[in-house]
Amino acid sequence: MSIKMRAGVALVAIAVTFTGVISAPPPVQAQGLLDALFKSPAQRKRERQAREQATRQPVEAPKPVVKVRGPRYHKYKPDTLVKVDFGKIADPVVTGGINDMGLSPLGIDPFAEGRPALADLSVKALPEAAEAVVEYYSSHPGYIWVAGTAITDRARAVVDVLNAADEVGLSAADYKVDVPADAFDVTQGTERQKELMAFEMKLSVAVANYMLDASRGRVDPNRISGYHDFKRKSPDLARQLEALSKAADPAEALLAQNPQGAHFEALKAELKRLQDLDESERIEIAADLLLKPGQANPELANVIAAIEMKGSDALKTDNALLFASYAGKPEYDEELVALVKAFQKEAGLKPDGVVGPATRRALVGITNADKIEKVRLAMERARWLPGVLASRRVFINQPAYTATYYEGGKSDLSMRVVVGKRSNQTNFFDDEIELVEFNPYWGVPQSIIINEMLPKLRADPSYLDRLGYEVTAGGRAVSSSSVNWNAVGKGSGIGVRQPPSNGNALGELKILFPNRHAIYMHDTPSKSLFKRDTRALSHGCVRLQDPRAMAAKVLGTSVADIGSHIAGGQNKQVQLSTKIPVHVAYFTAWPDDNGTVEYFADVYNRDSYLRKAIDATEAARTS
Repeated sequence: MSIKMRAGVALVAIAVTFTGVISAPPPVQAQGLLDALFKSPAQRKRERQAREQATRQPVEAPKPVVKVRGPRYHKYKPDTLVKVDFGKIADPVVTGGINDMGLSPLGIDPFAEGRPALADLSVKALPEAAEAVVEYYSSHPGYIWVAGTAITDRARAVVDVLNAADEVGLSAADYKVDVPADAFDVTQGTERQKELMAFEMKLSVAVANYMLDASRGRVDPNRISGYHDFKRKSPDLARQLEALSKAADPAEALLAQNPQGAHFEALKAELKRLQDLDESERIEIAADLLLKPGQANPELANVIAAIEMKGSDALKTDNALLFASYAGKPEYDEELVALVKAFQKEAGLKPDGVVGPATRRALVGITNADKIEKVRLAMERARWLPGVLASRRVFINQPAYTATYYEGGKSDLSMRVVVGKRSNQTNFFDDEIELVEFNPYWGVPQSIIINEMLPKLRADPSYLDRLGYEVTAGGRAVSSSSVNWNAVGKGSGIGVRQPPSNGNALGELKILFPNRHAIYMHDTPSKSLFKRDTRALSHGCVRLQDPRAMAAKVLGTSVADIGSHIAGGQNKQVQLSTKIPVHVAYFTAWPDDNGTVEYFADVYNRDSYLRKAIDATEAARTS
């Protein structure tokens, strides 16, 4: 009998049970018999060692998911005031004629006469202001605000501007300078010169501080949170002091350090109007009220009373009988729902009859004190923007949920937008629009890959393949199912993008102003979101209600031309012939096209953070 036959007989014998029925042999035992019959001892040893090594290998555990987190809010650290080192002001060197040195006809140098006062003078200033004052007087050793033994009218006019700093949203206490009396004892000439020198320096320091605050704000926005991104302005204060010394109207030149334009003038006018008003009556409604048709709530009585107070004369006339007959019942019936809907329509809200946060705000309103606060915060934020806004620009105001295109300094197009939700806040920054991309790819942000997609992919690695997403590993295209998602984490080099399609998250187009926050304006297939009053719903980018119209404006073309770019279905980029400034801004008070200041809810609670920063700044300056 051959070896093969003997092996076969042996296997059959092993497989036959005591009942005589042939059953499948145990695989391991059968494999062991085959190994014994056909494999050499050396081969069996190698395979046994391999099996033992594999057994010792630990099973790879999924890499912990470390979520990609957004920016944080900080405890604000204000600028520190420093002592001005007047000792660094160089002595004048006589190299020219009497007039060149600013000497009096008798050859007396008033500035030199007052110089001894500098030894004992102690004045604190912002670091840049302290440096600028020393730099200016080192190269220009002469008075700006003093003539002979008196204070000039130019100086008095500048002091008036400093004393009125509250009118432009600053604090007059930061720039207070006492003006010496006109009368003085002529026998104490030296003391008078010291007094004038002290006034000169204190006023120039106050002016330098004012110019710095007026042009860039008292607060450095980047210290508030990572959601603020501005290159802080660094004006040449020494040169500006020189220009101010030569200005025909130094008071006007000093005021011009504040933002210029209709928006800031409207804020100034609104601040004055509010400060002249008496506090208006208001009806309180519970902050957490959410009242739907058919429900009952005791707060309904306050809702009806507020409508009667806030509604238009026409609304009151049309519903006079209802107001007269309403007895405070808590049931929210059809008749009262119709009244609420009419008020919502008047207030520009969605007339759905649901009394939620937006309707409550419209009913309760905000106090004059609250409005004053919002206007002053808006004036501070306005200083972070360019001093003069470009006549052609795009302005996105997140609390208003609007994007507006300006041409020739006038609003030419405005639309609703969706901005980032509270957990994915849209940043506050300036940039320039450079291009429009049609039928765009959506490069999925790492935060979405790690925070939202990764848990699904670990359970179902082919998830992205089925959805038609493209995956890259180290820049090389791979299938989703081929990736070991258990090993993927932050910084793993895995990329995901969605090709152009009807379901693409960016819709038909995106308008790009490349920035490190990966924020841009774009289309969206979720059109229903624009019907909502509160539209903080995105992952941070700005979704446009009418993206074709905005694209046409920034490209300087027609909506029909935009449609032809999209119709091809191919990914395509079109560069702007001239870049357009875009302000991704955050203002809870801002003027409309007619100069009327409107007020908006503080969706990200940034007003309170800015208020804390201003309070910390004022405390540091008065300590």
